[in-house]
Amino acid sequence: MARKRKITASTFRRVLTIWPPFLFAGIRVLAVSPDFRTAKVRLRLGRLNRNYVGTHFGGSIFAMTDPFWMLLVMQNLGPDYLVWDSAAEIEFVAPGRGDVFADFHLTDDRLAEIRELTAEGKKALVWFDTEVLGSDGTVVARVRKQIYVREKRRPEPSAG
Repeated sequence: MARKRKITASTFRRVLTIWPPFLFAGIRVLAVSPDFRTAKVRLRLGRLNRNYVGTHFGGSIFAMTDPFWMLLVMQNLGPDYLVWDSAAEIEFVAPGRGDVFADFHLTDDRLAEIRELTAEGKKALVWFDTEVLGSDGTVVARVRKQIYVREKRRPEPSAG
């Protein structure tokens, strides 16, 4: 069962938008759905995040995708689960010459899969894929994130 959220999606979005690694890289969280199942992020091309050839710095492209799968899964599974980023891969496909966008969609099927994989205290290493797109729909990068998930261990009942 998912936890009662202590933070609303709109507050969550605003906090991430002013989080210094996002704020200073030009990353803006445009939307987070009330059920924490979807998020949309934009990275603007500016003087501070251009690389030597005038396109998006790859680290900024990766940073715009970094925390979202972990955070969305964590918000949906609730406090009975440990959720961590475990691994990541990025493939740069085309130069980012303007604003770029990433969308994240966490489905009921993926959550059910994670719950099934972590039944009886087992750990799961689950991969998620995200495409970073230019405003014209061009694929700029493909990012894969692996999330570690396990149910928290419950204390043993005391004998007595």
